[in-house]
Amino acid sequence: MESAAAVPCAACGDDACAACRACSYALCRACLDEDAAEGRATCARCGGEYAAAADPAHGNAGAEADEVEDHHAGGGLRERVTMGSHLNDRQDEVSHGRTMSSLSGIGSELNDESGKPIWKNRVESWKEKKNEKKASAKKAAAKAQAPPVEEQIMDEKDLTDAYEPLSRIIPISKNKLTPYRAVIIMRLIVLGLFFHYRITNPVYSAFGLWMTSVICEIWFGFSWILDQFPKWCPINRETYVDRLIARYGDGDDSGLAPVDFFVSTVDPLKEPPLITANTVLSILAVDYPVEKISCYVSDDGSAMLTFESLAETAEFARKWVPFCKKYAIEPRTPEFYFSQKIDYLKDKIHPSFVKERRAMKRDYEEYKVRINALVAKAQKTPEEGWIMQDGTPWPGNNPRDHPGMIQVFLGETGARDFDGNELPRLVYVSREKRPGYQHHKKAGAMNALVRVSAVLTNAPYILNLDCDHYVNNSKAVREAMCFMMDPTVGRDVCYVQFPQRFDGIDRSDRYANRNVVFFDVNMKGLDGIQGPVYVGTGCCFFRQALYGYGPPSLPALPKSSICSWCCCCCPKKKVERSEREINRDSRREDLESAIFNLREIDNYDEYERSMLISQMSFEKTFGLSSVFIESTLMENGGVPESANPSTLIKEAIHVISCGYEEKTEWGKEVCILVIQYLPLK
Repeated sequence: MESAAAVPCAACGDDACAACRACSYALCRACLDEDAAEGRATCARCGGEYAAAADPAHGNAGAEADEVEDHHAGGGLRERVTMGSHLNDRQDEVSHGRTMSSLSGIGSELNDESGKPIWKNRVESWKEKKNEKKASAKKAAAKAQAPPVEEQIMDEKDLTDAYEPLSRIIPISKNKLTPYRAVIIMRLIVLGLFFHYRITNPVYSAFGLWMTSVICEIWFGFSWILDQFPKWCPINRETYVDRLIARYGDGDDSGLAPVDFFVSTVDPLKEPPLITANTVLSILAVDYPVEKISCYVSDDGSAMLTFESLAETAEFARKWVPFCKKYAIEPRTPEFYFSQKIDYLKDKIHPSFVKERRAMKRDYEEYKVRINALVAKAQKTPEEGWIMQDGTPWPGNNPRDHPGMIQVFLGETGARDFDGNELPRLVYVSREKRPGYQHHKKAGAMNALVRVSAVLTNAPYILNLDCDHYVNNSKAVREAMCFMMDPTVGRDVCYVQFPQRFDGIDRSDRYANRNVVFFDVNMKGLDGIQGPVYVGTGCCFFRQALYGYGPPSLPALPKSSICSWCCCCCPKKKVERSEREINRDSRREDLESAIFNLREIDNYDEYERSMLISQMSFEKTFGLSSVFIESTLMENGGVPESANPSTLIKEAIHVISCGYEEKTEWGKEVCILVIQYLPLK
């Protein structure tokens, strides 16, 4: 009777803990858990419900039943009875021997087609699954602890690139430089011999004429010497854009600094609006995060033609910008891209490229027709002046007497492209002009753009372009950031000057229109000394430098070479300085110290800020605009998130008023007009 109570599992042969109420198909705890994991809560033989089995040897039938019922509570097994009671019910109808024979016959009936017991198959499959789970768990743990060698190498490479310099200096090969230096030395020797002959052999019959000619020859010789010394040690520079991306990232969460682009134009009849539009389109399509790019167009002639052509350009940019970024178009100015006589299918793998290129070319030609229609309409100005679409007169009908105008076409609050993506900010600016005020032409327009951009976006870097200079390389901004954002040398760099390249010139360049000697020889020679000169366009500035702040690593003045004991014997003679120089130096010290004072205050409130501003007399330097003055104290740029856009527009109108620069340091100690005083790199 004890052996009758210990029923073996029909699948693996262990002690059963449950059996089918209909066919007495018994299973152990392990097999029962496996069926539950596979989603089977009923008997595999007849589909009936399972009941818990009693173990008279251990006397834990009730606990075993409760445990099994809890284990199968979600399987629909209700009103379970123990296996022992089930067998007792059957003993009432049949004899004990028949019951045992029927139980012993269960195993003989459960065979597959090949005659092998089913329970052995179930055991083998269960063991295989268990081994597979253990193996997969070990692999996952090993993968989590030790990533693949390739991934480790890539991670280490990215980490190494992130902390390496973003640029390096490449010296000119000695094979090229030595002959050039030898020629300079030979010319210098010949020049010295020539002067020796001219001075030792005077012409007494025409002494005045001889003296005049010698002085002129000495002057030209001295000028030639000054021109040769900067060419003595030219250098090349190489940037690493991949390291810049590894350090600061790319995309929406990129740490790259924002950049404000300036484009200046005056007369649309002399500077065709189509050329200006191509420059703007090349800026809007640069390979840089869109939320960090802003383009400001200065219309110093207040022409309605420029305003309307810029509106058409903003509409066409919604198609052109996503097309350039999708297919990596170079150059990203449509006029020169579609006029190139090259294989435009090279490196293009998208099947839809040809179709979209043809559609884009057709759209650009239609856009050109609209621009040309505006130009033809503007050839003859009406007597009453230009009228806008709402019926009001154009504010800039008189280019010498008109209010300031600002219009934001694209950006966060403007239109998006046809793919639904955000576009860079595009802003039209025309500063106020009134009779009796000095406007300083292009330099004054650039200063006005500096103030407007500081109020609206306040990017830490500025890149200015003429209206006929487009961005030929979409990654040019990233290359400039390799110098500006380099932690080792970035804070000491005032600006980065890009070379100019010209289109529409014959291959031989018989008239030297490419300026190869200036950009590829003189500028590289100056870069080897201290830095190139600013040529007026194609230059990326550090905004803080334009405000007159010195670099953080400004070298200290050298100490006097006189011995200390001489100071006791001989009193020092004070160097007389003018009152203007003293005031200028003190003002610069105040402005430079203001940044560090703000750094020491973690959470300064509006009262402390206003007190600090009034204490440093910033109004006398930057003008009467608290918003602009606060922007000059932000070393990393940016606009407060709580700023109201409408309030910022009103403040931007204020800073471009014609009288804003009166009795300030604009054009004297601050901004573009004093660029020659700034440190060059």
